[in-house]
Parts: sequence; structure tokens; C-alpha cells
Amino acid sequence: MTLSALDSALLGPLFATDAMRAVFADEARVAAMLRAEAALARAQSQAGLVPASLAPAIEGIAPKALDPAALGRRTAVSGVPVIPFVKAVQGALPPELEPAFHKATTTQDIADTALVLQVRDALDLVAADLRAILDGLSAIARQHRETPCVGRTYGQHAAPVTFGFKAAIWALGIAEVAALLPALRERVLTASLGGPVGTLAGLGEKAEAVGDGFAAALGLHPDLAPWHTRRARIAETGAFLALLTGALAKFATDVAHLATTEVAEVAEPYVPGRGGSSAMPHKRNPVSSTVILSAFGAAKGASLTLLDGMAAAHERPAGAWHAEWHALPTLFGLASGALREARSLAQGLVPDPERMRRNLDVTQGLLFADAAASRLGPVLGAKAAHALVEEAAGAVRDGRGSLQEVLRARPETAGADLDAAFDLSPAIRAGARTADRALAEVSRLAAFLHAA
Repeated sequence: MTLSALDSALLGPLFATDAMRAVFADEARVAAMLRAEAALARAQSQAGLVPASLAPAIEGIAPKALDPAALGRRTAVSGVPVIPFVKAVQGALPPELEPAFHKATTTQDIADTALVLQVRDALDLVAADLRAILDGLSAIARQHRETPCVGRTYGQHAAPVTFGFKAAIWALGIAEVAALLPALRERVLTASLGGPVGTLAGLGEKAEAVGDGFAAALGLHPDLAPWHTRRARIAETGAFLALLTGALAKFATDVAHLATTEVAEVAEPYVPGRGGSSAMPHKRNPVSSTVILSAFGAAKGASLTLLDGMAAAHERPAGAWHAEWHALPTLFGLASGALREARSLAQGLVPDPERMRRNLDVTQGLLFADAAASRLGPVLGAKAAHALVEEAAGAVRDGRGSLQEVLRARPETAGADLDAAFDLSPAIRAGARTADRALAEVSRLAAFLHAA
């Protein structure tokens, strides 16, 4: 039985990437716990607390030698996987080293540090996808910075913009969330070492040196005090992933609408067999947008679970910590699928400038109502100009001609420069300028993605 769509052989490939599933696989967790224990042994040996041979002995244990299924059966009894893991490793070590293993630490130290190692790998995958997405959207925005299209508010035609402007807004929304990543990494990529209640009493005066050495051996930040119950960094990671899927969902929401039959201004990249219907052979459903939107729908609840974990009782809570094990990998899995699909869209979206141009004419000039009112303002006064254009718009909707024709027929408009009101050029220039400014900010915010 599969209880999660992300882990399902049937549904998993749709919603999460193989690379992200590998990061959070049982084998990867066991390997991360072994790395944490080896780093601890190395730091402790440098402090003269355990034999120097302990760390190499731990590193010599292959993760696949510790059967996750067997550990899982024992976890159901112990309540945490680290306890059977420790016993299994002790059984694999030379007898003389066994007493020194896992010295002065506790279950949560190893579990949280192993999780952080997995999170580091997962965030690397996220960053790679973000770089590709922002590069792709920026290229679309530059290519179409002067391609006119309909701007929509409340689902209605509002005023002309450019498609490059729309793409730049998508990119900027995603870049604003991406820019949170460096600070997040600084906080979350921190080793956990506090011992049973967080004081590292078992290490005495050597606690700080061991803690620093432990973190350094893993390439993590040390912490001045244990974060066993300071869970803001985990909640922040979840919030970042929820915000990220939300930024991608804005992109997907627009694409799904623009790809509808009636609008048809863009198409998702064509892949044979993708987006079809079991009943309707002609269908080309927006699968990428669907996956992104479903990820956002599920991510919000999972991030709340991590926020709840901040109310951790005393030095270790009952249940709140365990709940994180459900939520955080799920969030990374959902984000991975959303990022994969957004990357596909950013690199392969098919705009239709000709259809965009035709859609500009659908409302018979109503897109220029604001510009017309502005041109009539100096002649009639702002209030009267607005009322006249509103009345003329009603006539257009009644089928009595285009807005330009209806306004020209009104004697009040004599002397006004109506031709300029219906000229697309100002809207194109404004859209292009805004796109350029937005792309400059995207480049600034996302510069760290290209710095490696």
C-alpha cells in the first residue's frame, strides 16, 4: 500500500522528481546518519575523547549494510530510527570501539544533523532549477518585450501590456522568493549537537571544541546552543518551499488561462502523448500548470505542520518533532515536481503573438478606454470625460460600433486627439520599460544562483 502520492510508483513520477526522491530515500537518510556519527567521532578523537580509529571504522560501514526495512521494524518499537540505527552500527564495529560510539550525543542530534545534510542536497537541486527557470523566463521577456497583448484585471480585458512585461513579472515573483535562499541556507545548514537535554554535559569543558569540529567536518555551521526545540529554521524552510510553489503557481495560473481554447495566446511545450484525454483525442491539457497548481494546493497545509512544531515543549516535545518527518520531505517533493514543470514551461513555452494581436481587438477598442478618457479630460474635464467614455463603452457592448467610432460620433469629442488614444505605441513602450526594470531586478536578486 502507498499512502503518499509522492512515493507511489503510479503517481510519484508526476508529482516529484527522481533526484529529490533519492535525496530523501531511506538509504540516503541512513548514509547521512553515518556521516554525522563519523564526523562526531572525528571531532571527539581530536579532543582526545575517543580512539582515532573510530571515525574510519564508521566510515567503513556501507549504508546498504544497514537494512532500512529491518531498522524500520525496530523503529516501530523504539519510536525513532536512530535507536535501532545506533545498535546496528555498534554491532558492525570492532568490539573495542563499540563503547565509544555515539558518545555524549542523543537521538535528535543525529536525526536533525542527518536531515540538514539531506536538506543541503535538496536545496542544491532547488537552486539549479531556479537558475534555469529564471534564465528561461528572462529570455522570453527580452524576446517579447514589445509584443503587445491584453492586460487583464478581474479576468476582464483591462488595457494593453506586452507579453515581455507579463513574463518579466513571472520571473520577478519567482526571483523574489529565490532571493531568500542564501539567508535560509545560513540558518538551516547548522549542525545539531546538544546531548540528552541540550547542555552537552557529557563532554564537559570540551563541548565547544567538539561542537565546532563536528560542524566543520560536515561543512555545516556550528550553533551556540542546541536547536532541539528552536524549530524556526525548519518552519522557515517549509515556508520558503510554500512561497516558492506559490510563486510558481502564479506563473502556472496565467499559463493555464492563456492556453485555453478561447484565449490561445500560449501553448505548453508539446510532448507526444502529454496532455491528452482518454475520451477526447483532440485535447492538449496544460499538464505542467496542473502539476504546479496541485503542488501549491498541497504545500500550504504541510508548511503549517512545521509552524505548529515551533510550540515544542521543554527540551524535547512529544509528537511535534515527529510530525516534521511527514511534512518537510513532502514539501521538498512537491517543490521538485513544481520546479521541474516550471522549468519545462520557462524553456519551452510557445507564445502566439498573432493571436495576442487579434485578442487586442476582441472588445472593439474598450482596451483603450482609459487612454481615451485621459485624452478627453483636458476638453471635458476628468469627471465628464470618464462618464462619457463609460457611456460609450455601454454602446460598444450593445453592438453599436467600436469605441473609437462611438466616441467620434459624439459632438463633445470635437477637438480631442482621439487617434492618439487608440495608438498601441505608448502601451508597448511602457510595457517594455517595465519589463526591462523588472529583469534588471531579477538579475540582481538571482545573481547568487550564477556565482558558483
